[in-house]
Amino acid sequence: MKVITLCGSTKFKDQFEEVNKYLTLKGNVVISVGFFEQSEGIDITKEQERLFEEIHRKKIDMSDEICVIDVDGYIGHSTNKEIRYAQAREKKVTYYSQLFPRK
Repeated sequence: MKVITLCGSTKFKDQFEEVNKYLTLKGNVVISVGFFEQSEGIDITKEQERLFEEIHRKKIDMSDEICVIDVDGYIGHSTNKEIRYAQAREKKVTYYSQLFPRK
């Protein structure tokens, strides 16, 4: 059983849920974001943003790999940082676009 943390823009709530379901049904432990501030229109402070980044790095530390939600190839600045963080810790990186290729 692998532990996989989902990373990506919180504007992709539907895709986060799709991947969470898919990976869970495959027998993985999936760690996701706490909420979807962009798609739900939640305002956060800079202090909260720094805290959430720290929390997400801890989630990556606890994981065997990360899955990047890269809808239409979009990978933002924060997600790029998370990918680099995971790679520096030799975590496997997979992508939404690999799991659900567009036809």
